[in-house]
Amino acid sequence: MWGVLGAIARASSPSPAAAAKTPRVEVSAFGATHTSLVRRHQLSRAVEVQAAVIASQLTGDHVSDLLHLVGLISDTHGLIRPEALDALRKSDLIVHCGDIGDPAVLVALRELAPVRAIRGNNDKGAWASSLPTCDVVEVGTHVIYVLHNLSELDLDPVAAGFTAVVSGHSHKPVIKKRGKILFVNPGSAGPRRFTLPVTVARLALRSRRCEANIVQLALSRQSRKRGLFT
Repeated sequence: MWGVLGAIARASSPSPAAAAKTPRVEVSAFGATHTSLVRRHQLSRAVEVQAAVIASQLTGDHVSDLLHLVGLISDTHGLIRPEALDALRKSDLIVHCGDIGDPAVLVALRELAPVRAIRGNNDKGAWASSLPTCDVVEVGTHVIYVLHNLSELDLDPVAAGFTAVVSGHSHKPVIKKRGKILFVNPGSAGPRRFTLPVTVARLALRSRRCEANIVQLALSRQSRKRGLFT
């Protein structure tokens, strides 16, 4: 009911284009299953699309092609490097794809931008139990599905209406387009594993475009030895 009322309120807003200046992020219920998340998203999305059409007809406004920057980080394992913070500093939103390792990591990231985080297989304890194992994040016109281990994806992202699927776990940075869906793994910004690079990623989102790039962190000698919580 509240979702419908919210959509109607947005539809009657005098300037939906002005409201689009801030990335709209949908909050999903913690602990929800993949299927329930998708069903909830599809229902709310249908209402919101209808409301947006009504608003456009009433006001004549068009959705502006604003650029939204989403920072992606994963597998920090309790380590947050100053280089990672610098790389994510201009983000409108930061998504942590799991294996956080310490709540202080999220505290440091929240000083830069709003943060959405999921629980990885190595995240234990009371602080981690409050985090979801997967999430659906909406930014502007785009819908991003977040999970830790891509091998556990048990839904059709095309049918669900997702623009991108982001994950972590492997520590291997990947950007790959499969049909209409962009798959992104930002790699690991935590302790280096073998010879794998230390990386984060960025999503650049416009109304009809979703692009990603991997950022390899140039580590200082101090950062190579340890991370820094700031």
